[in-house]
Amino acid sequence: MDISEKGFEDQIEAYLRDVHGYRSHDGRKTAGRYDVANCLDVDLLLEFLTATQPAAWQQLLDQHGTALRQKFLDRLTKQRKRHGTLHLLRNGIKDYGVYFDLAYFRPATTLNPEHQANYGKNIFSVMRQVQYSAKNNNSIDMVLFLNGLPIATLELKNKLTGQNAINAIVQYQKDRDPRGEPLLAFKRCLVHFAVDGDEVYMTTHLRGAATYFLPFNQGRDGAAGNPINPHGYASSYLWAEIFAPDNLLELLAHFIHLETDLDSQREKLIFPRYHQRDAVRQLIAHARTHGPGHNYLIQHSAGSGKSNSIAWLAHRLSSLHDDANRRVFDSVIVITDRRILDRQLRDTILQFERQTGIVQAIDQHSSQLAEALESGSPIIVTTLQKFPFVVDKVGQLAGRRFAIIADEAHSSQTGETSKSLKQVLGDNHLPGSSEASGKVVEDGEDLINTSMAARGQQPNLSFFAFTATPKQKTLELFGVKRSDGSYHPSHLYSMRQAIEEGFILDVLANYTTHQTFFNLLKTIEDDPRYPKSKAIGQMKRFVGLHEFTIARKTAIMVDHFWHTTRHRIPTPKGVGQAKAMVVTSSRLHAIRYKLAFDKYIKQQGYPLKALVAFSGEVEDGGKKYTEAGMNGFPDTQTAGAFDKPDCHFLIVAEKFQTGFDQPLLHTMYVDKVLSGVNAVQTLSRLNRTHPAKTETMVLDFVNEAEHIRQSFQPYYEATLLSEGSDPNKLYDIYDELGDFNLYTDDEVRQVAELFLTQGEKAAKLQPLLKTVVTRFTYLPGAEQKDHFRSLLQGYIRLYAFLSQVMPFQDADLERLYLFARLLNRMLPRGRNQLPLSVQENIDLESYRIQQTHSGPLALEQQNGGVLDPLSEHPVGGEDEEIKEPLSQILAELNERFGTEFDDGDKVFFAELSTRLANHESIQHSARVNSKEHVRLLFESLFPGVLQTMIESNFDLYKRITDSAEFRQTVIAMLFEEVYPHLPGSYQLPGRSVLAAAGRGDETGEEGEGGG
Repeated sequence: MDISEKGFEDQIEAYLRDVHGYRSHDGRKTAGRYDVANCLDVDLLLEFLTATQPAAWQQLLDQHGTALRQKFLDRLTKQRKRHGTLHLLRNGIKDYGVYFDLAYFRPATTLNPEHQANYGKNIFSVMRQVQYSAKNNNSIDMVLFLNGLPIATLELKNKLTGQNAINAIVQYQKDRDPRGEPLLAFKRCLVHFAVDGDEVYMTTHLRGAATYFLPFNQGRDGAAGNPINPHGYASSYLWAEIFAPDNLLELLAHFIHLETDLDSQREKLIFPRYHQRDAVRQLIAHARTHGPGHNYLIQHSAGSGKSNSIAWLAHRLSSLHDDANRRVFDSVIVITDRRILDRQLRDTILQFERQTGIVQAIDQHSSQLAEALESGSPIIVTTLQKFPFVVDKVGQLAGRRFAIIADEAHSSQTGETSKSLKQVLGDNHLPGSSEASGKVVEDGEDLINTSMAARGQQPNLSFFAFTATPKQKTLELFGVKRSDGSYHPSHLYSMRQAIEEGFILDVLANYTTHQTFFNLLKTIEDDPRYPKSKAIGQMKRFVGLHEFTIARKTAIMVDHFWHTTRHRIPTPKGVGQAKAMVVTSSRLHAIRYKLAFDKYIKQQGYPLKALVAFSGEVEDGGKKYTEAGMNGFPDTQTAGAFDKPDCHFLIVAEKFQTGFDQPLLHTMYVDKVLSGVNAVQTLSRLNRTHPAKTETMVLDFVNEAEHIRQSFQPYYEATLLSEGSDPNKLYDIYDELGDFNLYTDDEVRQVAELFLTQGEKAAKLQPLLKTVVTRFTYLPGAEQKDHFRSLLQGYIRLYAFLSQVMPFQDADLERLYLFARLLNRMLPRGRNQLPLSVQENIDLESYRIQQTHSGPLALEQQNGGVLDPLSEHPVGGEDEEIKEPLSQILAELNERFGTEFDDGDKVFFAELSTRLANHESIQHSARVNSKEHVRLLFESLFPGVLQTMIESNFDLYKRITDSAEFRQTVIAMLFEEVYPHLPGSYQLPGRSVLAAAGRGDETGEEGEGGG
């Protein structure tokens, strides 16, 4: 067995020759065959031209005579220098008015036999050991030619000889100087491969040591590399699949693309990565065979090159024909999930345009979209938000077929706006509206069925949904359902593979969390009751917005940036370019951080600048703030301004947390609760690569490290849904709503039919709905009202999703959905908002921040993450929450954020608690007073009891007395330890003396017992 590099070459050459029909030549044995100066296999080129276009060749011969060969080669070489090989292969060449095709591509249909015949006349060849230079004897291992024009080079390494693809890359970088070498010049040969038996890398632009090679591997179990091939080399797909003549011609015709930057005019030749080509080809093949009416979920990580993948797919779908030569789709609609049209996506598609009028970008008003749909524009780029305005404007779309490509699908296709989209494009849009009379002839039942069918899968619509982080709903709507009931993506390029291949950075590799410790003081003598979790939430918000909190965190962030971050991502001269994002939990937080940043930066004299990003107008302290006003320029310029060297921080509230690409973004300061998809999307703003960017940093002041790791885990490899959602959940809520007896079936039917009947006025709905609202107001207690409202809203959300995936239709569910949407808008708002008094009755006594984790958050290799379906009780009224005294809530809150003690401290505390528990005044108070009165006495007596123990542990004594924060934590912990053992303390916490005596408390309820 030959394990040498030559043996590797032999096997590849044999496969290309014997399986794919390539001509093969050895450059060492046919030294004159390759024309170094013209970068051609001249003999094959002339063979192709004379065999396929003899009349044109004769016409040119009549003009040039015996000088024809040289003159034509001179013309071809000049044109290749100017336009590149790709342009000439696609567009041909003219010489003295005579046109020549240099390649034939597969026609979209089989209607033209001549085109089909010409396609089969292309000549593929492989030449080994090609001596490409006139300056030296260097040779390239293999070169592939199409009709005599070189299209790809290969440097091969056999691992069994101790070398691999990395050695081939180094060889290209160090020994294949492109200067003055036609074969290695940019755009002359289209792609260069570095190959060993396991992996493949490629580049389209050789630049010496600066050459950057991209992986061209299939991926293995969600990771980088290639799967084991039981029949040979793991990299054999390159010559067995990619180099097949049909596939190479497809790459040349539909994938390889010369992109020109509009600002710098710098050119970049784009060759698809393996997963991009694979995804587009799989989707095209299924659509060609099965036609419209199918959903596809493409789970491609950040760094996957999604814009190009969508552009390639859109162009292929726009010209796709089935085996009977029928066009599969009349129009392809690309939907971006962002309010502001994603310019990058639109421009990418426009750059693939080969003729005018292919792409219609809807960036103005909705009537522009209506016109594009009516005229049948091949590719339409728009936002989902425009579709509700089109429902009444679209003309005759019956019989049209549409492919809809949704960018970041999870938030585009699961709600009411999606229904508007299907109503516009679906075959069942307004049945009967095309009749000569123009009158709507359906009865109420038909209208219900029409509305209901608009939600399900439409036979004339195919959805292609792209997302990096599919949610449960997205998987169920667009995923592939397998025999075990689980849902999987149609195509996968995982986060793990993107990280391992170097297309994105691992944002969890340098993650630091901080825990906040604080004590709150009750500033009133009364002890009002509040729902516990809501009160804690407002207390945390109070702490988070407190001037001292904002100032302390601002100092940490700015100082960290100044001493650490600003030096990162250096320019060639060593000047740091790194930027940072501050993620806040609300617009008010963002405003206060912006003011604090400006103040602290000025105090410290740092040459730094912070921008802020939030929507709308916010009033704080009697002053109104906007993003434009705080930054000093329109908010449309924020992203561009942040890109400038003099801007370092971007403080955000919801804006720029998704869909924002800034390669210089290095550090993120998180002051917001993040979980699930939101955590992945927000932190992924850091993962964009830059030549000088080697890592990222996260300083998190809110979230626990393990929670963040768990949020990322399902999306690290493949994401799948364990099973579909149960439509019976709708019936459960349907029945529970009916149990309130606020409406009748007839009222629901009347409202639904009136709403759907064209021309009916909203005024007719008002009395019907008002009657139900009146009944609602008579429900006993706020809890009942809140429960009904929550159930109603939950039914609306759940039906909007489940109705798209249910395998059956039920008009009763649809009627109630329409009725519920209208009723929900008219119900009086609930009283769930916690009174501001909870913030007015507390104050911040002490505050500190302590680092709790620093280092990588390692994700596990699990062969995919599993999401559970929607819960059995996805919606419903909030459980009635036990209202506890403010002081007890504070104690638990302080305990949760308190300090851990060692064994010596615990001995001290045990003795201290004993002395406090035996204190006569405390015991007497516990017999006759509520827990909170006992607490107040406990706190007042604590310093005196503590003083008696000064000599037993002076260090701890001093620590307690010196730190008000620590002292309050100790008091809270000891009181919770002592109180249950005091006489009379068995009454419910917070009950007054009246309640303990059986006389009822302030709510009028019966007491729980006496004492």
